[in-house]
Amino acid sequence: MIRTAILGASGYVGAELLRLLGHHPEFAPVRLFGDSRAGQKAGVVHPQLGGAMAELPVERFSAEALDGVDLVFAALPHGESQKVADLVLERGCKLVDLGADFRLRDAADYATWYGEEHQAPALLPRFVFGIPELHRDAIRGAQAVAAAGCYPTAAILALWPLIKAGLVDPASLIVDAASGVSGAGRAVKEGTAFNTVEGSFSAYGLLSHRHTAEMEQELGATVLFTPHLVPMVRGILATCYGTATREMAADEPLQVLREAYAGEPFVRVSEEPPATKWVAGSNGAVVTARYDARTGRVLALSAIDNLGKGAAGQMIQCANLMHGLNEAAGLSATGVFP
Repeated sequence: MIRTAILGASGYVGAELLRLLGHHPEFAPVRLFGDSRAGQKAGVVHPQLGGAMAELPVERFSAEALDGVDLVFAALPHGESQKVADLVLERGCKLVDLGADFRLRDAADYATWYGEEHQAPALLPRFVFGIPELHRDAIRGAQAVAAAGCYPTAAILALWPLIKAGLVDPASLIVDAASGVSGAGRAVKEGTAFNTVEGSFSAYGLLSHRHTAEMEQELGATVLFTPHLVPMVRGILATCYGTATREMAADEPLQVLREAYAGEPFVRVSEEPPATKWVAGSNGAVVTARYDARTGRVLALSAIDNLGKGAAGQMIQCANLMHGLNEAAGLSATGVFP
């Protein structure tokens, strides 16, 4: 068994990791770290857990506690992974980080989008950007992976085959994406409280949302990104637009997606516009695309679960590759419906 630790085990992503690891054939959680709930058992922090995992204690992080650990999943707020990544890597552990700290290749970009200097720029070259469909071979050979953010994962999966095929002008991209409330994390906040979000639909992060930087880096494009909050628990639907580089058949972008994702275990191409419920609770992604001759634009859509393919599922998919396992081990592309 591959002994696994989770940093940020008390949050929603930590809970999703534990749920998925409970069915994984090789990854066994042995250490859980979470300062806010230190001293409590996992079954108290996450009552949905049962069996042996429920008895695991949540503890404060220390490098010494990683003795004997092979793999670390980090689900920490931005800025926190920079403080511990070197300690994890120095102990020979493989690291899959979901924080934003090591996703951007240039430390100057981090300062621009996050408003503070990067504290561990020397570590940036050691991390591979974690979307397996784009960087599978590099992830296989990596000790450290920076799993992509949930919004960028949805947008990039919809757009990168179309840009790669030359169908869309990369300087013209617009991404409107809507996320469930769990994307804001477990901490109690007025902006994501039931009374605030129920029956409402709102935009936020206008012109400056930090996930824009990941989209532009991986797509080699200029992106106008507007995120929205939807009164549901989990899921992301990204609606993406770009100016077409030429006239084409209405379904040519759809065919490009089919060719790009042929044989992929988790990305499904659909003729119908996808819905978030199709992928809820899974590591699946459903994409579609069309050319609109009237406006000369290409429309692409993507649906993922922000806690699945947008977080814990993608982290495990990356870790499977890093350990030479079946990429789909412990994961499913089938959503929970209704």
